[in-house]
Amino acid sequence: MSTITADIDVEVPVSTAYEQWTQFESFPEYLSSVDEVRQLDDSLTHWVVSIGGSRREFDARIVDQVPDDHISWRSVDEVRHAGRVSFQPANGGTRVELTMEWQPEGFVEKTGAALHLDDLAVKRDLERFKDFIESRREPTGAWRGEVHGGVPDGGGAQAGTAAGVAGLGGPTDAGGGPATPGAVPASGDGATPGPRSDDTRGEDPDLLV
Repeated sequence: MSTITADIDVEVPVSTAYEQWTQFESFPEYLSSVDEVRQLDDSLTHWVVSIGGSRREFDARIVDQVPDDHISWRSVDEVRHAGRVSFQPANGGTRVELTMEWQPEGFVEKTGAALHLDDLAVKRDLERFKDFIESRREPTGAWRGEVHGGVPDGGGAQAGTAAGVAGLGGPTDAGGGPATPGAVPASGDGATPGPRSDDTRGEDPDLLV
């Protein structure tokens, strides 16, 4: 397995950085290897990624999510992939730490992992996220429920739905789109505070990362 960890400080509040990461379908905006993410249900997503010129598709489940603290996901089929992003106050803004793990396949992927080229790619991706959120100053949407053991605990709200998803009724986005019943607006728009960032309930001992 190949594991990559990188972090970056962004000049926005923890809630803003966290809420943007709940918008899985916006990942292609700043994660270069991710071509598409679609929300299938409250905690299940479908990913299309390109790694070393190889295209992969797989489903991944959100397995643990605590507002303003962390989001963890992992694949549910034969493609081994897992990720975790965490958020901590730092230098008046937020430190975002991203860990991704997958099983390299083929010569190109294995060579890239051996040469640590993937580490550089993830660091560049975090730079893209920094540029994206600092230029917007607010998230494209938000979901402030929790997920523990892959089960949403948000009072009926949809977990991790991205703004602007056709047919899924995503939460209100920055452009004022329709809101999902039970979804909470992004920070700065009257959001109900979630658990504090030191609330680490629901850590999954079986997580790959």
